Amino acid sequence: MLRRWLAGSLLGLFLVFSGAILMLQPRWVLKQLNGASDKVLYSVETELPLVALTIDDGPDPATTPRILDTLGQYHANATFFILAEHVAGNESLLERMIAEGHEIGNHMITDQPSIRLSESDFEQRLLTARQTLTPYAEPYWFRPGSGWYSRNMLAILSRYGYHTVLGSIYPWDAHLPSSRFASSYILRRVYPGGVIILHDVQERGIRTINTLETILPELQARGYHIVTLTELTQAAAESLK
Repeated sequence: MLRRWLAGSLLGLFLVFSGAILMLQPRWVLKQLNGASDKVLYSVETELPLVALTIDDGPDPATTPRILDTLGQYHANATFFILAEHVAGNESLLERMIAEGHEIGNHMITDQPSIRLSESDFEQRLLTARQTLTPYAEPYWFRPGSGWYSRNMLAILSRYGYHTVLGSIYPWDAHLPSSRFASSYILRRVYPGGVIILHDVQERGIRTINTLETILPELQARGYHIVTLTELTQAAAESLK
């Protein structure tokens, strides 16, 4: 009976601790994760006033143009992680992203957990998505669906020259339908070298528009420049020379 109680208590504590880590995303944990593998990027160590903005799941004909308008208004750049199934009919949006200084990344074909795919299926879908995106720009950044990855996935991605990225400032906007919460979360946790994660498409895209309208002027008032992942990593590397 006592063993069962202790086991239940330890499990409960573990779940509470894990939940706190996921929600708060403390920098010391993310720093450890960042150093644990040179194949997955969470954030960049730098004192430069730069933060990378990433937006998943687009393009969407209703919301992506408004997101691009808002980014343009504040001279902010972003890395858009594209779902290949959303490209057909929205080709002009990808062209506009590239023309306006943004970049695109590979987020597979559909919005599903990449880790659940077999190795062969993962590789095939990765290459199919890449083939869809390459006419607009060669995608070097990859973000796994639902954020989970395996060693075998990383080996496949490395074979094709991809840099895998998750992020360090995720306001749970895909789960919590509150732009106010997302904006407050980002502004409380932003720091130089951080990587922000937001989402596009339908209601998520509308929330992202509202969030950007709140955070971009405030971040700029604090002296931050909002950049792509490539701009962030290159600037950080140059500053170390």
